Amino acid sequence: MNGVVTTYAALIAAIVCEVIGTSFLQQSQQFTRLVPTVLMAVFYGAAFFLLSITLKTLPVGVAYAIWSGLGIVLISVVGYVFFRQTLDLAAMIGLGLIIAGVVVVNVFSKTVGH
Repeated sequence: MNGVVTTYAALIAAIVCEVIGTSFLQQSQQFTRLVPTVLMAVFYGAAFFLLSITLKTLPVGVAYAIWSGLGIVLISVVGYVFFRQTLDLAAMIGLGLIIAGVVVVNVFSKTVGH
């Protein structure tokens, strides 16, 4: 498989695992519920392992920026859909700026190997 595809597949999987882990963190109720707490730890562990795979190719700053930025946006969507948490206009604008930043890094930066 192509190295770039593998790198970004691992990064996407890391983001998904981090979002799932954060969702279980919400459900753990400050680590008082065993199953959500264990699942949170498993998914966070998987997220960091997958993120470490991306660091073979991407610089740590770029990989972390993409991972955390898209994770923030996706967990905000999960919070809205599953936990009924709302976002005001300022929060939505801020999330849009995060997405714009991820796009700029990936499309225009020479730091990211294409």
